[in-house]
Amino acid sequence: MPAPLNLSHCVADSLDSGLALNSPSIQEWPTFQPALRLGVMASGNGSNFEAIQASIAANALHADIRLLVVNNQGCGAEQRAQRLNIPCQLWDHRQFETRERLDHALVKAFLEADVELIVMAGWMRIVTPVLIEAFPNRLLNIHPSLLPSFKGLDAVGQALQASVRISGCTAHLVQADVDTGPVIAQAAVPVLPDDSPESLAKRIQAQEHRILPWAIALAGVKWRQSSGIKGS
Repeated sequence: MPAPLNLSHCVADSLDSGLALNSPSIQEWPTFQPALRLGVMASGNGSNFEAIQASIAANALHADIRLLVVNNQGCGAEQRAQRLNIPCQLWDHRQFETRERLDHALVKAFLEADVELIVMAGWMRIVTPVLIEAFPNRLLNIHPSLLPSFKGLDAVGQALQASVRISGCTAHLVQADVDTGPVIAQAAVPVLPDDSPESLAKRIQAQEHRILPWAIALAGVKWRQSSGIKGS
């Protein structure tokens, strides 16, 4: 089981300017009454999932994770959910004939959990319009590059191959085309001369842990304002 992370930095007021720069800057966190109802999707280790919960536990992000969905049995995210006592469901994509059938099942699960926003926190599957249209402007993704640069798989490797001096991560709303959609928040990370894929990915992931909860808060404010729901 993955060890608990030291995620106190997730609720920092600002980022260390010597390491990273994020936009928009993390300022006063909005208050949601009632708490923002979240669904989370993860395929792997689940550190971003735990970063979200850490921000909730620290009373920074006013939210409640109603459901975690995983597609790989025994993955780190599932184990973290067990430790954190958060409801988790396994939906193995290999058991579905098409992506659309999987997404229909996910829509049903999230509707039953009564979620407002869904966060793809390391979900390594392409989602279809079935899910996107069921939760329009309510599906958020985190990607390890400064979009629109380096979309798709192995964004860190793409950045190193391109010899860029700055990379980072992006939280954005999901649209039908992969890694597109309105940007909610970004963090820029310098690429060091001796960086390996592992070292750069580690620093980028640290910034993902910082900006993802903040991006959820920003997206939550926009959602409640646009839908006329009071409490943000």
